[in-house]
Amino acid sequence: MSPTHGAHFDPDDSLGPTLARLRRAKNLTGRELGKLVDMSQPKISRLENGVGLPDPADIERVARALDAPDDLVRQLVALAEQAQNMMTDWRTSTLSLPGRQHDIGEIESGVRELRVFQPTVIPGLLQTSEYARGVLTSYQRVLSPALDAAANAAVAEAVSARMARQEILADPARRFHFLIMEAVLESRVCAPEYMPAQIQRLREVAKQENVTVGLLPTDSDVTTLPMSGFVLADDAVVIIDLLNTSISTRGKLDAAAYRQAFDALAKAAITEIDPLLDRHMDRFLRAMRQTR
Repeated sequence: MSPTHGAHFDPDDSLGPTLARLRRAKNLTGRELGKLVDMSQPKISRLENGVGLPDPADIERVARALDAPDDLVRQLVALAEQAQNMMTDWRTSTLSLPGRQHDIGEIESGVRELRVFQPTVIPGLLQTSEYARGVLTSYQRVLSPALDAAANAAVAEAVSARMARQEILADPARRFHFLIMEAVLESRVCAPEYMPAQIQRLREVAKQENVTVGLLPTDSDVTTLPMSGFVLADDAVVIIDLLNTSISTRGKLDAAAYRQAFDALAKAAITEIDPLLDRHMDRFLRAMRQTR
């Protein structure tokens, strides 16, 4: 088939209207186009109406099925990639503490390799229930300063959801890489009597063949230090922690930047973590004996 007659990119048009114009030029309905590219008619409609983030691969497949010239295909794919590089605020989907846990769990459920950096708390997948309660209670105070019965119930539900998320660590087909600043072990996120169990949890999970836990000592030479914790899923999705929400991106450039940052931090981390954990374990045990 010859290229679509008169096909060009109008800078005043966004991605969706350009695709719709190309489809109409071929005298195709959305359903007919969907059959050509093995997509549903609602998905074609979402692409044309700019609903959600377009997958660059989907855009290329549709544009080529509509016989768009190569230069136009490249322009449309570039627009899709640019849209992927935009940060998305999670508050647009959920404000609730349990809802956020379920959203993160949905992303984790399809991940084969997960990289997590945390400068302030133990990563959620490595937390004990009491430590998780301390973290999530602190976050709930940001959402709802008055810790009433409803807020306490939300914390309890969120803790349960966080513990359920940890089941994926048992899947040997998945790989997990955690980087934690040593200062995290000194933070009073939960009562000191709960910290020995948390440290033991770190020790046990680090022994799994599919898990790597790296600690960045306080005196480590860190050349790259992100200001917030982040999760990198399959080098494709980045989730960045903020005070009252998380933001995420599927942009290739964003993912590459955070992978570079993670790799730089990993070089400064130690993976033989038992001696460092022993030191902090002894500190908490001494503090517990002194309070008796």
